[in-house]
Amino acid sequence: MKTRPQPSVPCTFLLCLALAGAGGLAAQPAGTYTVDANWAQLPAGTAWNGNTSWITADGKGNVVVLVRTAPYFRVFSRDGRFVKTFGDDGLFQSAHSVTVDAQGFLWVTDSAAHVVHKFNPEGKLLMTLGKKGVAGDNSSRDLFNQPNHVAIAPNGDIYVSDGYVNARVVHFSGAGQFVRIIGGVKGSAPGQLQLPHGVALDSRGRILINDSDNQRVSVFDKEGRFVESWPFPSRGGIAVAADDTVYVSDVNAGIVNIVRNGKRIDSVSADRAHGMGIDTDGSIYVSGASRMTVMKIAKTR
Repeated sequence: MKTRPQPSVPCTFLLCLALAGAGGLAAQPAGTYTVDANWAQLPAGTAWNGNTSWITADGKGNVVVLVRTAPYFRVFSRDGRFVKTFGDDGLFQSAHSVTVDAQGFLWVTDSAAHVVHKFNPEGKLLMTLGKKGVAGDNSSRDLFNQPNHVAIAPNGDIYVSDGYVNARVVHFSGAGQFVRIIGGVKGSAPGQLQLPHGVALDSRGRILINDSDNQRVSVFDKEGRFVESWPFPSRGGIAVAADDTVYVSDVNAGIVNIVRNGKRIDSVSADRAHGMGIDTDGSIYVSGASRMTVMKIAKTR
């Protein structure tokens, strides 16, 4: 059920961050942004009833929330109107992230089952990468160990962040054929990864990886060679806009950093910012993970 919005109040970035840690953000300006924790209008008499693990936009007017209890998929319009739900109980062991590609297909990581699923927009299973219940190591070409995020390239290639136990991103063709391993060595030296928690591609085809336990984003070229790292907390989502602006969320800091050319240009606080997606209209969507909430972040005009 939709709750009554709290009054908007001006706040500095540090005050907003403190409010976020206390679970106090709801339609409050955060610098040049407004964070609305009451954006999603749940049907009357219903609740999330589970961890709102991830959220993303399809770029066509819909926003998909992935919840760790059935129905796993909850779909809303950009203005927060409820559209539909799907995904029967038992489909996932631990639904972690959802990515919507340019064709509208949904890519979902099930971290506990060690698999990545591809669904059509109606929820029909089309492809599975990995083997359910079977874990692989950093050298495996067809097994994961608690994968947590997926990025899809313009040509359909698949990049899987395999990081809760392993320390890599695995690159596949669009048909699911193994291409290469990016990273694969656990550590903090340049090119090493320590719990990858998200992956995205920029317009040059570079691979941006949330190297979360190293508190950075590690950048690799399209051939998987290390380029550089950016010092931003990153235990959350990562997304790249059409102009190569990069958005990085962190669940522990409760923040979304906005980055261009490796430099932070802005930040906005968002309580327990875990899953994250960006829309073509400039909106940022964040799931509050254990708070069982989702937020819409819009730039103040």
